[in-house]
Amino acid sequence: MGSPVRVLAEATPATRDRYVDLLRVASLAAVVLGHWLMAAVTPDGVGNLLAVVPALQPLTWLLQVMPVFFFVGGFAHALSYRSLLRKRPEGSTDSVYAAFLRARLQRLLRPTMVFVLVWGAAALLIQLLGGGGGLTGVTLRLVTQPLWFIGIYLAMVAFTPPLLRLHERYGWGAFAGLAGAAAAVDVLRFAAGVPYVEFLNFAFVWLAVHQLGFLRADGRLGVGPALPALRRPALLAGGGLVGAVALVAFGPYPLSMVGMPGEKVSNMAPPTLALLCHGLWLVGAVELLRAPAARLLARPRAWRTVVAANGVAMTAFLWHLTAMLGVYGAMLALDVPLPEPATAAWWAQTPLRLAFAAALTAVLVAAFRTFERPTAPATPPATATATAPGTGSAPLAALGATLCLLGVLGLSMVGFAGLLEGRTALLIAVPVSAPAAVATTLCGWLLVERAGRARGAR
Repeated sequence: MGSPVRVLAEATPATRDRYVDLLRVASLAAVVLGHWLMAAVTPDGVGNLLAVVPALQPLTWLLQVMPVFFFVGGFAHALSYRSLLRKRPEGSTDSVYAAFLRARLQRLLRPTMVFVLVWGAAALLIQLLGGGGGLTGVTLRLVTQPLWFIGIYLAMVAFTPPLLRLHERYGWGAFAGLAGAAAAVDVLRFAAGVPYVEFLNFAFVWLAVHQLGFLRADGRLGVGPALPALRRPALLAGGGLVGAVALVAFGPYPLSMVGMPGEKVSNMAPPTLALLCHGLWLVGAVELLRAPAARLLARPRAWRTVVAANGVAMTAFLWHLTAMLGVYGAMLALDVPLPEPATAAWWAQTPLRLAFAAALTAVLVAAFRTFERPTAPATPPATATATAPGTGSAPLAALGATLCLLGVLGLSMVGFAGLLEGRTALLIAVPVSAPAAVATTLCGWLLVERAGRARGAR
């Protein structure tokens, strides 16, 4: 009998789109590498390499690949939800929505909550013992910041069914509507000075990219009847790149596609029209590489590598900052010199730091990878017809997903520093503490679990 990865790889159906799996892994790997490269740690604190060397900011147009992950998510969510619809028993789709949310959130939240609880316990112990200063305090604030991505992704999952219906009715029109709404928000923000309107683009920008995944799932990113000689991916890539360059060159948008310390405007938080154009060019670019990538993934060894990486990708993403800051902490403890960022000595030391960060991430993945495996298949309960349609599992699941979203976003903002002092951060004008954020996420997850199982209870 072969290894689990080999067995899973060999059992892959011929109809599976392997390129999507590669994009999922590659996008998360690019984010991890970007974080490791951007960290500029000195004995005085943690800075950003892109702020030290602004000339490197164009690299974010390659390393800021979160739009690709949301695009892939849209593709996967469309297939998953439609599969559940086909398998549903007679009656309403109420149980399908609950089962869909439970399956998607389980894969996200199981490793996330293990990460949160382990770090929460460690942070409490550190602060009870009088620690929490220097690099340790910075670490307690930073390790939760990547959770914003989990929170936004939860929203994508929750909105999949209604937006998929819009896609099935309007196709490209649904995407155009979301993109137009994102543009309107920026006009109101920059031209009219309307306060707080920019936060709407957390929804419009990312949902528009997510909608492109629906179009791909229906094969509508290829050659169109009105474009017999041109491929839509080339138009997306070219149009998106031209749009992003024009907006940065002539508009109020910064060059960096990631947030920079001290900047009044960020393309990321909240997202801007420039980031949406950046997402369009990335989606077009990766689609243009689809054919050669498919030939590569037809090789058994290459596909086994992707399968293995997909099984631990979320765990690696959650723990990669812990590993990086752990490496820097060990260097400080051992009195290893930390050169000034961007100097020749700093660049010479970079490969060694990256190697140690990768090795420590691998150790953490080995310790926590089991929590990334789902516990049960996502299938609407066969006995759902025993319950009257519309008995409330979908609203309960939606409420749970909303609580998870708010809890994870709140924790990404407040971090684990200042637990004993009751440190808070503002989430939609509401102060939130780390314990409250964790409790909110757990309550939401329990509601989703309950809704996903309830239909089969009778």
